[in-house]
Amino acid sequence: MDKNELTRLKKEAAEKAKAAAIKRRQEKERQASESGQDLELAKKKAAAAAKAKAAAAARAKAKAASTEKKEEESSVEPSPNEPLLQRYIQIIERQVGTDSYEEYYINRLSKDVPTILAKPHTYMDIAQVLKQQLHFDFLAELHGTDFETHIEVYVYLCSLQNGQSVVLKVKLDRDNPMIPSLVPLWKGADWPECEAYDLIGIKFSGHPNLKRILLGEDWIGYPLRKDYKPHDEGV
Repeated sequence: MDKNELTRLKKEAAEKAKAAAIKRRQEKERQASESGQDLELAKKKAAAAAKAKAAAAARAKAKAASTEKKEEESSVEPSPNEPLLQRYIQIIERQVGTDSYEEYYINRLSKDVPTILAKPHTYMDIAQVLKQQLHFDFLAELHGTDFETHIEVYVYLCSLQNGQSVVLKVKLDRDNPMIPSLVPLWKGADWPECEAYDLIGIKFSGHPNLKRILLGEDWIGYPLRKDYKPHDEGV
């Protein structure tokens, strides 16, 4: 074998070895890629299974809560004040109209007091019915609350001769909270309305002397508003 032939054979052997090495490397890369894809697929399957399991658990929990709520509602005895509330509503509908209120309900969290949410334009009319026809002659409480989306006036009335109570509420525009004064019906609304004006900014039209009674007339803002910021941070 001459020298040239030997060189050729060595070159061919080197090329074959190089090709074999490349093939082995490619095979390893392919196997690694397939292994990674299998792992990713396994992860996706596991995530999907966990998600389905969580959704099933949430549905079961919601169903159980709904069933429990229905059972609880069915087990709650009707309020003894329900007939009174229905009577008040019948008289209000007859005198003011069937669309004169937003809603009415028994407040279970406040000794089952009958509660009526009036519309702003029928607030005074409903108050007159409660005073003149249903004999709620004593105003025990009046205050305002800032719920951020609106301002609410809460009025607690009592009928001393009948031993009954009722709550009259109304929601007002937060930017311009204005409602008729109840002073013409109940003199006891005088200072509570002044206080609600002073601390929350509710304007009671027709009030005989609406003024600030806790803060000075030059006080800026209304302290019981949720967005109130003191004018003088040092005070």
